[in-house]
Amino acid sequence: MDVFVYVVVLNLAIEYFPAVVSEGFTLSLLTAVLLKLSLELVIVVKARAVARFRGAMSVHAKLTAVVLLWLAAAGSKIAVLEMVNLVFGDAVSLGGFASVTLLVFSLLASRSAVRRLLRGSDDASSDPAGTGLTPAP
Repeated sequence: MDVFVYVVVLNLAIEYFPAVVSEGFTLSLLTAVLLKLSLELVIVVKARAVARFRGAMSVHAKLTAVVLLWLAAAGSKIAVLEMVNLVFGDAVSLGGFASVTLLVFSLLASRSAVRRLLRGSDDASSDPAGTGLTPAP
């Protein structure tokens, strides 16, 4: 499901932002898969940095965790740009740092919104008539 959302958002970015380029749908699909993998890794790294910050007792340890979190946030955008360039070369371009940052925020927000929407539809499926009452077992 995440890859589907990423493909939609990526292709919208390709359509509306001239700096974001893909030579075809297949490449945008493969780029979405690469983005999915890289963003999952980034989420894990950021979660570890946040956990380190919360577990830090001293000011020095908290400052170190903040620097690590900032490096993960900024470095992840640069890493995404480099991975796309390495894998796809000139066939795919996500623009620069600013466009990748906007794209990543859009991807994560869209993924979250679709997950909430689907989670809500599971609740609605137990009440097909929309009455607010759940059927007896």
